[in-house]
Amino acid sequence: MTAETIEESTGIDNRPAQEAADLGLGKLGDPRVGRAIELIWHEARLLDDKAYEAWQTLYTDDAKYVIPVDPDTDDFESSLNMVYDDARMRHMRVTRLVQGYSMSAVAAARTTRTISRFTVEEQTAETVTLRSAQVLVGFKREKFQVLGADLTHRIRFDGDDARIELKLIRLVNADAAVNASGFLL
Repeated sequence: MTAETIEESTGIDNRPAQEAADLGLGKLGDPRVGRAIELIWHEARLLDDKAYEAWQTLYTDDAKYVIPVDPDTDDFESSLNMVYDDARMRHMRVTRLVQGYSMSAVAAARTTRTISRFTVEEQTAETVTLRSAQVLVGFKREKFQVLGADLTHRIRFDGDDARIELKLIRLVNADAAVNASGFLL
């Protein structure tokens, strides 16, 4: 093959131009966004370590922890949810898990979470809202359970303090039969 042949065989890209999508990726360099991502990864580590009492301190007093059944709803108060916890319900759930009086606490599953694909949904003076993807692998009684979810975390900042104001977990299979997990998502 000669150089002329190579030049002649170079194709022309005649596909329609794609508009650049604003994925919020340019905002990932913002220090508050970085701090929010670190908090989310810290939360995952606490959950994998079953440090539930420390985990619940990551939340604001008015925070919600939500796992809706309907994958498209934003009206959690009027919809069916697998979990819709405020501070009182989170505390009760943690108490059951750490005191060992519930079936989910007996021989609790070992878990590992991978959280990635962060995008910035919204930033205000007080909050950063991030979306991400989670793959959770649980192992209990010689069986693996794999759950995938889209997460939304709204992190509230107060000076150097950052806490979770909302954790929304949209399970990939939320509208199908979901086995009891025996762990927090």
